[in-house]
Amino acid sequence: MEDTVRPAPRAVAGGRFVAVLADYYELTKPRIIVLLLITTIAAMVMAARGLPPLGLTILTMIGGALAAGSAGAFNCVIDRDIDRLMRRTMARPLPTGRVAPVHAAIYATALGIASFGLLYAFVNPLAAWLSLAGNLFYIVVYTLLLKRRTTLNIVIGGAAGSLPPLVGWAAVTGTVGAPAIALAALVFLWTPPHFWALALMTETDYDRAKIPMLPNVHGVPRTKNEILIYTIVMVAASIAIVPLGVFGAWYLVPAVVLGVVFLIDAMRLFSPDTKPHARTLFKYSLIYLALMCAAMVGDRLVSS
Repeated sequence: MEDTVRPAPRAVAGGRFVAVLADYYELTKPRIIVLLLITTIAAMVMAARGLPPLGLTILTMIGGALAAGSAGAFNCVIDRDIDRLMRRTMARPLPTGRVAPVHAAIYATALGIASFGLLYAFVNPLAAWLSLAGNLFYIVVYTLLLKRRTTLNIVIGGAAGSLPPLVGWAAVTGTVGAPAIALAALVFLWTPPHFWALALMTETDYDRAKIPMLPNVHGVPRTKNEILIYTIVMVAASIAIVPLGVFGAWYLVPAVVLGVVFLIDAMRLFSPDTKPHARTLFKYSLIYLALMCAAMVGDRLVSS
């Protein structure tokens, strides 16, 4: 009589199916999707000066998630050789062989086509084209042309992450408005200090993969200086849009407070123990962007 109980074939098949779904879900880089959708919905609420129609919101969110998932999956396909060299990424589905590159490429293509079709047919053409432009910029300009060649990869590549607010505004109005442009500019300026803080935490990974990030090319001190400079510019720009009439006092107060905290965290990087402060700045940068979106939305709602 056997001492072990073998799992039922259906249970094994079910477990494998769930594992495969999890792998394809991971290819989309879901944490990045959440961040992009936050800026999208913020722009939609600002454009509508309240809650936009539920159906439009759901369709735009699904289209945006599919677009971001497509870009993330294409990135995983293109970077599978360097992903297997970095501790942060070596467990991803492609480096481990759990998903074949050709299957991931087909999946990424299907997501992209579905996104464009959904946005074009059920939202509006401008939102669809803006979303596609963001995808192409991320895949071609950032991933293929910049990432392995220059430390400006994050600076220029940040433009891809700036498109979702424009998509959200366009979904509601069919145009692009000043508040959406202001949020897009904030995301663009926010991207370098956010990712350079991550680079300070994982600089040996980037060096091992020969990716030219600031810390492993120009050194940690230069990276700290650049983070501080970009933070100053970002905070100054976030406040400068108030006199232009884009936002008012309900936005200004939280923008100043949140910006000061960001500056303090950036200056703390200059202490000898860099990595813990880099981790703090990286985590706070996520909170900062979410709360700035909330401040913009609140100001538009109160002033409507």
